[in-house]
Amino acid sequence: EPTPATTPALPWLLSARGADALREQAARLLRHVEHDPTLAVADLGRSLALHRSAFEHRAALTGTDRQTLLQGLTALAAGEPSADLVSGVTGPAAKTAFLFPGQGSQRTGMGAGLYARFPVFADAFDAVCAELDPLLDRPLREVIDARPGDRGHGLLDRTEYTQPALFALGVALFRLVEHWGVRPDRLLGHSVGELAAAHVAGVFTLPDAAELVVARGRLMQALPEGGAMVALAAGEEEVLPLLAGREDVVGLAAVNGPASTVISGDAAAVDEIAAVLAARGRKTRRLRVSHAFHSPLMEPMLAGFREVAARIVPGEATVPVISDLTGEPATSGRLGSPDHWVEHVRGTVRFQDGVRHLERDGVTAFLELGPDGALTAMGQDCLTGATATDTDSAAVTGSPLLLPLLRKDRPEAPAATAALARLHVAGVPVDWNAVHPGGPSRSAADLPTYAFQRGSYWLEAGPATADLPAAGLQTVDHPLLGAGTELADSDGFLFTGRFSVRSHPWLADHGVYEGVLFPATAFLELAVRAGDQVGCGQVEELTLEAPLVLPAGGAVALQLTVGSPDASGTRPLSVHARAADDGPDAPWTRHASGLLTSAEDPGPADPDDAADPAAWPPPGAVPLDTEGVYDRFADGGFAYGPAFQGLRAAWRLGDEVYAVASLPEEQQSDAAGFGLHPALLDAALHALVFDVLEGPAKGWLPFSWNG
Repeated sequence: EPTPATTPALPWLLSARGADALREQAARLLRHVEHDPTLAVADLGRSLALHRSAFEHRAALTGTDRQTLLQGLTALAAGEPSADLVSGVTGPAAKTAFLFPGQGSQRTGMGAGLYARFPVFADAFDAVCAELDPLLDRPLREVIDARPGDRGHGLLDRTEYTQPALFALGVALFRLVEHWGVRPDRLLGHSVGELAAAHVAGVFTLPDAAELVVARGRLMQALPEGGAMVALAAGEEEVLPLLAGREDVVGLAAVNGPASTVISGDAAAVDEIAAVLAARGRKTRRLRVSHAFHSPLMEPMLAGFREVAARIVPGEATVPVISDLTGEPATSGRLGSPDHWVEHVRGTVRFQDGVRHLERDGVTAFLELGPDGALTAMGQDCLTGATATDTDSAAVTGSPLLLPLLRKDRPEAPAATAALARLHVAGVPVDWNAVHPGGPSRSAADLPTYAFQRGSYWLEAGPATADLPAAGLQTVDHPLLGAGTELADSDGFLFTGRFSVRSHPWLADHGVYEGVLFPATAFLELAVRAGDQVGCGQVEELTLEAPLVLPAGGAVALQLTVGSPDASGTRPLSVHARAADDGPDAPWTRHASGLLTSAEDPGPADPDDAADPAAWPPPGAVPLDTEGVYDRFADGGFAYGPAFQGLRAAWRLGDEVYAVASLPEEQQSDAAGFGLHPALLDAALHALVFDVLEGPAKGWLPFSWNG
């Protein structure tokens, strides 16, 4: 197995039950990684893959270094695209087809990057070469890796080596992805690629397949050079009439798309047909080949090739193979017939028909097992529906996915594992235990917990819609009170209300000692509203007698009573509450009591006593550090949520503290319903932490108000 030091960075996988949760997962992981720069990229990738569930909404970050991965996380958290990010929503289990390319896709050094990184690939490649090398005049690896100046340089483009080399690579790639848990439901090969498909399907043993592919390449190479192949940007229906009467010298070599064909045969005849199409405005391109494959010029080799094919005893296919001769599934008997492989050399490669059959059959993921993306590019045009390719920054949900395992312009190991990530996002099963060195036996890196998107299945209680006047009650315009009525036997007034952390979510942010308390400032707000109702402009005093703990579920029923005035106009006040679901016999608890008075006119204010509002903060005031103030509160048992974290700045001048507090934007729309929003007044009182509540008193709560 590769060691962590030699293994390239593998994708970071994230998933969630919804799009919002997926973005929050990314945001949490981003903060986690930024907080600890020592976290190893590979360890995080392993833990994300092996120790987290895979939900429907998926994303994969395919960068190979920490900075690129963090950039991808940032984009995912913000809901923005990124070149190193693929995301999508999985549907039903994806049906997968493997595509094996043919001659023309070869490149020098193909497979070397995987050979150095993955022992499974190296062992499979060596096993294929062990069968091929005795049939060739030099080792195949030497031909594939030969650079300019090396012995054997340029031989890779000779048919006798090209076809065995592509066969060896395709088989080794298949064994690698098979080891990674990716299994095909269908196989399709292009030209010689069908031999690789037949072997991995179980039709041919490795020795027999090696003998067949070497014979095919050697016999083709031995044909007299000459002939031509031309790629045409024209459909089959336009090309076939031009071949009429020339079938003995020119053939339709391939149908690669609705407007992509290849003709092959006698050079003069091929060029003449290409000239006719060029005059119609069709693009034509002469292919760099030594022989006219899939044309009548292959006739001289067919008898010799039949002899080799006839010696082979075929087996049964374990995976359906779509033949490029017909574009339809081929039986094991057909694939084991010498006639099939002889016709395969001479006949048309119907790649388009094969891809469209796979699409009709429900295949949603196409993986090309070759040196580059030749079939991937052609396959996009063959499909009748929308497709997603490896060039997209995000997967197209519900669309077929076409991608190559390798790309000639990218390092092989990262390209292969990035392709795995795309398959995973598309819903193709991947065995990440096999992909990651050491599997689950290695210790897991710490990861953030899941970003639950909490929501209620119950309908939220809305404003009461009953006809209050018809019930003998008055409407009370206040967020915490529902109705009110004058008391018949006294000049008093009764207010009623019902609320919960669901109906008033901001209340949940007043966390104290692992519970949620109805804030003291809210009791004061109720007292002020009651005074307004009965013409008392001042809360003379208000004392909290028992804390009102809000239940996590359910609501609280509240009664606020104002008594009749005494001779001085002072009125008593009391606040009772109980759980709303406890029934009519449940006792009420008195939580607060106090006095309301008529405010006396203080007369004109002394200008010298008023602070100049233009001079804020006052001259000479020293700024105080509010950066960690809510961490200090949390240490003291006050887990204030966002609604109550309103202290913005503070200054000290002598024995006085000046502060700025404001409501978070989410609460501002409701603020007009209050005299002063309890969360805002509470936040203003947090400035006391810099003076009277310093030291051991930091856990105090207000319980008494005067004046």
